[in-house]
Amino acid sequence: MSSEDLFFRSNTEETSNRAYSISEITAQIKGLLEETLPACWVEGEISQYTHHGSGHRYFTLKDSSAQLSAVMFKWQAGQLSFEPEQGMQALVYGHVSVYERGGKYQFYATQIKPSGVGELALAFEQLKNRLETEGLFDADRKRPLPLYPKKVGVVTSPTGAAIRDIVQILGRRAPGLQVVLCPARVQGEGAAPEIAKAIADLNKLEDIDILIVGRGGGAPEDLWPFNDEAVARAIYQSAKPVISAVGHEIDYTIADYVADHRAPTPSAAAEIVASERGALRGRVAEDRERLQSAMQRRLETLEEQLRHYDPQRLLARLDDRLQQQNLYLDERRQDLFTALDWLLRTRVEAMRNAATRLDDLSPLTSLARGFTLAEKVTNGHLVRDSTDIQPGDKLQLRFRRGGAICTVEEKNDE
Repeated sequence: MSSEDLFFRSNTEETSNRAYSISEITAQIKGLLEETLPACWVEGEISQYTHHGSGHRYFTLKDSSAQLSAVMFKWQAGQLSFEPEQGMQALVYGHVSVYERGGKYQFYATQIKPSGVGELALAFEQLKNRLETEGLFDADRKRPLPLYPKKVGVVTSPTGAAIRDIVQILGRRAPGLQVVLCPARVQGEGAAPEIAKAIADLNKLEDIDILIVGRGGGAPEDLWPFNDEAVARAIYQSAKPVISAVGHEIDYTIADYVADHRAPTPSAAAEIVASERGALRGRVAEDRERLQSAMQRRLETLEEQLRHYDPQRLLARLDDRLQQQNLYLDERRQDLFTALDWLLRTRVEAMRNAATRLDDLSPLTSLARGFTLAEKVTNGHLVRDSTDIQPGDKLQLRFRRGGAICTVEEKNDE
């Protein structure tokens, strides 16, 4: 039915005298709009955006001169990979119809795409900002990786190149390290829940020391499961340290920001896990080489010592040493005789000098020159001057030869 059919019918008596109900008019308008305006894309700025508790999204699309009320129902909004925002330029796909109860027309949206920026890029930034605000990326919560893990859990596709590279590198650089694969799809619909579940399942194994979660390179759409909120929270809640290894070095995902450590590739993740073991093996090899060199040098030294311990050489060296000692004793004996001779001559000369001095000091020498020595007979005291005697004292006189006893008759004190 065209607009002309509706509004410009012939003004017959039947139609001119008929009264239409509000519902009939509204239904006529709704049918007209749905018939004349098929589903299409509409571009405009999102305003008055409301995420209702029912799950429906209500908003207004506007440009510089007009605006259009719009709604997106819960079951269609659930397919969005991002959350529309106030002021966002968007392309919205849907159709125009009438909300009969409210008596107004509005746009019923089924798809929304950001205008000027990729949908996936916008969804990535929105989730990244939200999780960062919640603290899932905080550096102080990231745990150190174990230096010498015994068992590593891997979440990836069982048929992809990632698991082959990981097993090959760990087998070469860390023999004996056990690898436990918890398979999961790593792209396509349903991959994210499988990855999150695999992380949780590996955490139930007590002997797992570290997890590698990732896949090889691909298009951004292929890597998208690692930008899923469920995967991010599974990594955050993991009791085991997690290495994220998604794509190539230039690829960054939400999993990289949440994980305890990011590796640019799955191969690099395996090298990180095995790095300390490889370094330890290198140090052991270096120590073994140094020990062997030290033992070789010690053996060479002992062999040289054994050559010095040859009996003939020992006897010759002993005989030479005895001769050297004999020569030394002879020299010391001669030195002793010389010292004794000098000592005796020195002592004799000293005695002679002492005897000469003694003779010089002896009173007998004075007697030889004509002096006389007088002693009291009663006590033997030497008489030095007249005060030592009294008249009547008996004195013993000594001469150079012989002596005499006399009595003091008179003394002179002057």
